[in-house]
Amino acid sequence: MAVTVRIPTTLRPLSGGNKLVEVAPGTLSEVIAGLEAAHAGFADRLLDEAGALRKFVNIFVDDDDVRYLDGLDTAVADGITVSIIPAVAGG
Repeated sequence: MAVTVRIPTTLRPLSGGNKLVEVAPGTLSEVIAGLEAAHAGFADRLLDEAGALRKFVNIFVDDDDVRYLDGLDTAVADGITVSIIPAVAGG
């Protein structure tokens, strides 16, 4: 099986327009590495220079925000959905 990553509209040009991308399971860090290997550019958009999640990007494993789990070390098993949600600001 695989992990399904939901790609937001703003990042779909990186995935060739795909809404969903499947990658191998592992830690969230490994899932992001698999996404980067399949579609270059995701790591730069999701991770800062130190390799941490960017502050303006929210990532959910199933329905849980990884900032309240184990961050990039969060386990992502077969069949799980990872959602990338860009932060929205404005007023």
